[in-house]
Amino acid sequence: MRQFRNESLSHDPLHGYITFTSPEGLPEGEVSERQVIDHPWLQRLRQIHQLQTAWWVFPTAEHTRFQHVLGAMHLASRAVSGLLESLQHVCPDVPSPGYVDSLMRLSALLHDVGHGPFGHFFDTHFLARFGLNHESLGAEIIRGELADLVRRVRRSPNAVLEPGETIDPEHVAFLITRPRDGSAEAPRWLCMLRSLFSGLYTVDNMDFVLRDAYMSGYSTRAFDLNRLLHYTRFTEKGLTIHERGLSALVQFISVRADLFRAIYFHRTVRAIDVELQELFADSRDLLFPGDPREHLDEYQRLTEWSLLAEVGRWGQSDEPRRRALGERWRRFLRRQLRWRMACERTIFFAPGQSEHGSVLSSATTFEAAVRDLLPPALRDLPLRVDTARHVHRPGAHVPAAGQNYLYEPGTGRILRLDERELFRRIPVSFRICRLYTHDAGHVAELSRVMDQLTGAAAADDPTNM
Repeated sequence: MRQFRNESLSHDPLHGYITFTSPEGLPEGEVSERQVIDHPWLQRLRQIHQLQTAWWVFPTAEHTRFQHVLGAMHLASRAVSGLLESLQHVCPDVPSPGYVDSLMRLSALLHDVGHGPFGHFFDTHFLARFGLNHESLGAEIIRGELADLVRRVRRSPNAVLEPGETIDPEHVAFLITRPRDGSAEAPRWLCMLRSLFSGLYTVDNMDFVLRDAYMSGYSTRAFDLNRLLHYTRFTEKGLTIHERGLSALVQFISVRADLFRAIYFHRTVRAIDVELQELFADSRDLLFPGDPREHLDEYQRLTEWSLLAEVGRWGQSDEPRRRALGERWRRFLRRQLRWRMACERTIFFAPGQSEHGSVLSSATTFEAAVRDLLPPALRDLPLRVDTARHVHRPGAHVPAAGQNYLYEPGTGRILRLDERELFRRIPVSFRICRLYTHDAGHVAELSRVMDQLTGAAAADDPTNM
């Protein structure tokens, strides 16, 4: 009979029971998955929302990065279960099943460990100042703070490492960071596994699409996860989907894009981001002392809870600057937003249609063009421009870790996905261009200018709406 002493369960609304190992009954010195989950670096993710500012707009979307990483860990095991045999066929030097399963589970569990308050917003408006993002900072945390814990994990609920095997923290760090040109060499099997973290459909984005859709009320079952996993295998080319699964992949890509339009890029969500960007720029030196790599203990304590509690006290400060900022934060937390959307246009970019050099390529360029076309009396109008961008097809512009292949059963050929019309119909990317003002007094003039600027970009693409 199966031994349950060193096994724990967590019930998830999407995946049902998620299994992980517990310390009871383990050999001395061995670390269980529960001990990693209970570590302060993981527990802080309970205090960082998954939907960085969208939870202020969608009241039920209160889920956190912690719930998401548990779901991603579960999907990592599901992926390994279906893919290990094909990986072993393509890469005979792949480590044991226990190593692969534990490596993938730990990588999924730790892939967001570097996130700060407000998630990707913090990447752009704080970490980037130090040449970091949450992935590169997470890799540093894994190599340092968590390395000893990682090395002492020797089993998952599904398999045990072989004698002499030890999980390499560098392998975890490699998997959670996106491929870059000129990146370090790695075993082929590890590069193959990386496609389950960086590519079209990953253990990360498959979970967050299901979870965000469910928690926001968008959809209780956003795409066919089972079909997508069932028809995926490794081939000599890379991660490859059988033609029978292509429709499920297209559905996933389409739903993910819809979530960006409807949830992540919602007009009020982006208005909150505009407000937060200004407020954060004026406050960040008071919120954190500098490069997180030099202050990891303080960064571990920095969450949305700690940040919002801190700024909530500033209104009573004896320091004039803190007190003034505290009043601005108080209005922000009450959702008393200054910026309101005046108009918006969505531009889709088809394959072969370049955004580079376009007036839409940056908010700064776009704002200058808007002001130049406004009547002279309105050129100093309080105005903010937002050019939110989503990429449907990552392989179209960055390395996709070998995840761009299709198996054609009739001929046995491995093709690029874009050799199928169904996939070619997917746009490469889209931009939602919006103008925000303090009032609705000049909507007509702003709409006219918006039409002038976006009309040229849209003219060559009949799919624009």
